[in-house]
Amino acid sequence: MMQQSLSIDEIPSLKGRVSEDEWRTRVDLAAAYRLVALFGWDDLVFTHITARVPGTEDQFLINPYGLMFEEITASSLVRIDLAGKKLDDTPFEINPAGFTIHSAIHAVRHDAHCVLHTHTLNGIAVSAQKHGVLPLSQQSIFVLGSLGYHDYEGVALRDDEKPRLVRDLGDKTYLMLRNHGLLTVGPTVADAFLAMYLFETVCNIQVRALAGGSELITVDPAIIETSGHQARQVTRGQGAGALTWPGLLRRLDRRSPGYAR
Repeated sequence: MMQQSLSIDEIPSLKGRVSEDEWRTRVDLAAAYRLVALFGWDDLVFTHITARVPGTEDQFLINPYGLMFEEITASSLVRIDLAGKKLDDTPFEINPAGFTIHSAIHAVRHDAHCVLHTHTLNGIAVSAQKHGVLPLSQQSIFVLGSLGYHDYEGVALRDDEKPRLVRDLGDKTYLMLRNHGLLTVGPTVADAFLAMYLFETVCNIQVRALAGGSELITVDPAIIETSGHQARQVTRGQGAGALTWPGLLRRLDRRSPGYAR
């Protein structure tokens, strides 16, 4: 169990004790946890965001089990292998079951350096709707352009579910876990976070639109087919994550400082 006697302020800093690349990834990942809490997407301690340690294929960073997302710092993140085994001397434990989904994806999607999973109310609500994501908004075209679905098989504890998770995600960015929640992947923490921002926004809009009870107008499928090209135009080829991340960190510095320690 995690040592409850250790205060967040007492966690020794790893800055200068890990590579510069790993430290930057730690800071970004801690920021993502704080932002998930800030946006109200957290589920106490029961979801996870993971990031591959730069320069490795089989080392990852994950949240210490038991810390609230708004408490997580760069130095408190736990380094683990693909089996969920801790690789450093740390007083914090992780939730091995929580790494089941993430490890399956990290093992085969080497471009997915970050995997983000949430249990939001609107995300789960849409995941339980038979038709899934509907083309109801401008935001939805970007999600629908790269979306997979995975049927619910119970709490993700079994290794034999991994091949089906991998199959259902394929090379996509967004995965709707039926009756469970949302998942996004990205080449950076920033990209995975922005993808989740879009996914969550799409679900919020859909729940409200369906609740209105009136006839809905859907987006032409031909427009959805061009979503990738439109996204590149909007972000001027920078990538939406890179474009929005600095501003998100400034917001976090104002509202939840201390993550970068």
